[in-house]
Amino acid sequence: MRNFSLFVLAFGISAGQAQTIGLLEYTPGNLDGYVLFAPIPSTTTYLIDKCGRAVHSWPSANKPGQSSYLLDNGSLVRPASITNAAFNAGGKAGAIERISWDGILEWSFEVSDAGQCSHHDAYPMPNGHVLVLAWERVSVADAIAQGRDPALLGNSLWSEQILELEPVGENGANVVWEWHLWDHLVQAFDDTMPNYAPTSEHPELVDLNYGNGMAQADWIHANALDYNADLDQIMISAHNFDEVWVIDHSTSTADAASHSGGTQGHGGDLLYRWGNPEAYGRGTSADQRLFGQHNCQWIRPGLPRAGEILVFNNGAGRPVDEYSSVDIFETPVNGSGGYSIGVDIPFGPETLDFEWTEPVPTDLYAQRISGAQQLPNGGLLVCDGPSGALFELDSNNAKVWRYISPVDLNGPMTQGVAAVNNTVFRCTWIAQDHPGLIGHDLEPGVPIELEPVANACTTSNHLEESPNTGLMIFPNPTAGAVQLSLRGGIRSIAITDAQGRSVMTSQEVTSTGGIILDLSSLANGVYSIHALQDGSRFTGRILVSR
Repeated sequence: MRNFSLFVLAFGISAGQAQTIGLLEYTPGNLDGYVLFAPIPSTTTYLIDKCGRAVHSWPSANKPGQSSYLLDNGSLVRPASITNAAFNAGGKAGAIERISWDGILEWSFEVSDAGQCSHHDAYPMPNGHVLVLAWERVSVADAIAQGRDPALLGNSLWSEQILELEPVGENGANVVWEWHLWDHLVQAFDDTMPNYAPTSEHPELVDLNYGNGMAQADWIHANALDYNADLDQIMISAHNFDEVWVIDHSTSTADAASHSGGTQGHGGDLLYRWGNPEAYGRGTSADQRLFGQHNCQWIRPGLPRAGEILVFNNGAGRPVDEYSSVDIFETPVNGSGGYSIGVDIPFGPETLDFEWTEPVPTDLYAQRISGAQQLPNGGLLVCDGPSGALFELDSNNAKVWRYISPVDLNGPMTQGVAAVNNTVFRCTWIAQDHPGLIGHDLEPGVPIELEPVANACTTSNHLEESPNTGLMIFPNPTAGAVQLSLRGGIRSIAITDAQGRSVMTSQEVTSTGGIILDLSSLANGVYSIHALQDGSRFTGRILVSR
């Protein structure tokens, strides 16, 4: 276990006051905004500012299971850990929750019974649906019938599935699309069983007998999902294969169970995989690049290295020395969303586009959980999950912010105590103009920890409010379309109803001229239009009347 040095913060903390948890470092002048995190031991998800002060929290009756996402209306989507004796492994969830800004459980749905259990991730899609990662129990007999080596079996085998849920009411959901790993297998163990072929000839399929040589039920232990709306593709972090996988979401459910169909014509087969070519017979252990990775993601448009893939490479089993890194690589994707691969060679790239480690790499070894995020200023937000340590790097890889989660099994800890049992799955930077924050009280409170040490930290999170100053709205009232103009341009737009609820967002508008919005989908009533520039929010009111 690493020891984190205690020091006087750059903005001034009285010498001699021990800092073990909460904010340990903040360098003014860097990226402000907020940080969202859900302590694994807690039922509460927190939003803090860069001074370590609680800005908001979302309560739940359940601990996380494990990710959390802030929606554009201020609600939170999270997997929730509930009891399921049939599936009791790391990352277990069983339920998915949507909690409003006001702490009301708006929607919950269970994927939990003797045959399946959701785990690790529940990714909210742009259309309001939720992609859910879930284990799927396979009997010993069924596994052997597909060519699984009996020596690699215990009482059962857990495969993986992805369900796309359309929330219905408070506790219902329609499964509108699904993908099952069990439909995409290859095996070279038993030539009398299905799917028999040399694994190297089928990189699009998953080797039923690849693994660590142990009879482990949780065979894949997938631990993350991501969705690329531009490509209409899903990425999966396959922990026990030390790989990330990409599949086509443009398929129908029937196509996803086959080897054809969808935009790419490959059904639900893997379009791309990277990290460990030995897993599909096109490399050796010397070619392995990922080691028990977490938090795989496409870097979003508008950010440095947009379109590339970022993973937190935990480093478990890394040769010579075990250490963690943040890895970014560019895929061989073409303009139509396909991925090139040569004959008898693995998917590229051969080298990373970017890698971050501590100056002494072994100073950071987070053997499980954890994550990272590309920031718009070229820096990184990193979560060392086992230690509950969240930190930010600037574009020169210098640490400019460091925070230790102050929540353990009993809730908020007292400042000065040793930080133990304060694990965090991952954390997310939230911009100050995120649509989910508009119209809500963001006045910072006190730090989460008990008996916090006073400091003089300040941030520039507050957006200067300029009610209707310079924001032109025409026509007003309107029956449908409305034109907006603002001197200096508009970077993003959000519309809230009379109760302050977000009803429409249009991020990254970046226009110096007029903008036309179609409000025909809104019911009659008075709405607030928020036009954002850097550091300022201009607000006007409009009446929709037909």
